[in-house]
Amino acid sequence: MAVTDEMVCFSLYSAARATTQAYRSLLAPWGLTYPQYLVLAILWIEGDQTIGSLGDAMQLDSGTLSPLVRRLEQAGYVTRTRRADDERVVVVTLTEAGRMLRTDVAPVHVRVAEIAGMRDDVDRRRLIAELKELTERLQRSGSSTASDSSTAAH
Repeated sequence: MAVTDEMVCFSLYSAARATTQAYRSLLAPWGLTYPQYLVLAILWIEGDQTIGSLGDAMQLDSGTLSPLVRRLEQAGYVTRTRRADDERVVVVTLTEAGRMLRTDVAPVHVRVAEIAGMRDDVDRRRLIAELKELTERLQRSGSSTASDSSTAAH
């Protein structure tokens, strides 16, 4: 048995790469990247967001997220404005073109689920719940490991 068959990390990495590749090919007609699609999906579903709230949702820091949002702005899909009451806060809003893009692009996730063989809502929801639980456990473990390391260093 190969080492890649024994370690969860290889399967997670392969699944993440395959997902990204599937989205890349499906989003190509619109010139969108997978992370750009994720930003648009958040805006379509939840409305205007700050860079901070987008970063929290996508688990990206502002240094990674800001250039991504800037490219969406250059494409005419979003605008970025500073809050009047706190100019440090940047709010991202869909433009009319960004809202109209939803009709064509939002259903891409359904196509990816079909490609993955998840035609049943129950299967999809179960997988999402399992992945969320795994993510939360790993994040908790990473937080406690980091605090254990900093405590040991003092």
